Parts: sequence; C-alpha cells; structure tokens
Amino acid sequence: MGEIKYIRGDATAPSVKGTKLIAHVCNDLGGWGKGFVVAVSRRWPEPEAAYRAWHRGRASNDFGLGAVQFVQVEPYVWVANMVGQRGIRTGSKGVPVRYEAIDAALGGLAEKALELNASVHMPRIGCGLAGGKWSRVEPLINERLVKRGVAVTVYDHGEN
Repeated sequence: MGEIKYIRGDATAPSVKGTKLIAHVCNDLGGWGKGFVVAVSRRWPEPEAAYRAWHRGRASNDFGLGAVQFVQVEPYVWVANMVGQRGIRTGSKGVPVRYEAIDAALGGLAEKALELNASVHMPRIGCGLAGGKWSRVEPLINERLVKRGVAVTVYDHGEN
C-alpha cells in the first residue's frame, strides 16, 4: 500500500504522466472566488462555470454536501469539485468544513480515479477557508483513496 506524497508546488500543475484528477473542496452556497479555486479559475474557466451551473440547477440534480462533479479541462486532466463545506463563514455551528461530506465526496473521487486510472492531486482540502484540521482530513484520504491503490499527491503552496 502506498502513502500520500507531499510536495511543495501548485496542485493545478501536476508534473506526472498519465491522467490526473485535481480535487478541491467547494461550499454548498454556490460561492466561488476565494482560496484554491482562484488558482483553478486562472488556468481553466470550465470548473467554475460547471460548478455555478450545477448549483443553479440543484433543485433537479445531485448538488449538495458530499456530492462531487467532474469537469474535464484537458485531454488528461480533470477537476473534481467536491462539496465539503456548509456555508462560508465560521459561526455558531463552528467552521464550515463538513468531514462527513468530504468523506462521501472522496468516495466518489476514488471511483472516478479508478475508472480513469488517474492519480489525484490536491491542496490540503478543507483546511484553508473551510477551517478544517488536516489531522481529520488525512485519514479520510488514506481510507478512501490510498488504501484502494490511488496515487495521491498533496501540494503545499508558498515560499517556505
């Protein structure tokens, strides 16, 4: 069994061969514009447009906590919009991250990764604006993806 590979770099630009799935966490309000999605939108307009349309049509589709949407942006690159945070602000119910929703979305991500024979690339999902703790997210990734043989690379961005 493998393990999560950690590297410093940009998760929107994985430099490995083969099909790649770039995964990130979205909110359930249809908001897009802060955090990792800014980097995604700088490279490709399709994931944001698809997410906004998915949210607009939520009355008649599967949009909601735990859902995942796959958007092909290049011949061998897909973006996974995973709905894993409730709202966008920390309030009386705590931080926006919803670990059970991330867990469910990771299950869908694993299925797609296995179907496409793809590696998965992501920032520390749910731990930026969503306010989550990596110590809670990392075991979910190990359980849902790594244990099923999916290669996962987590990118830490920044100067350090």
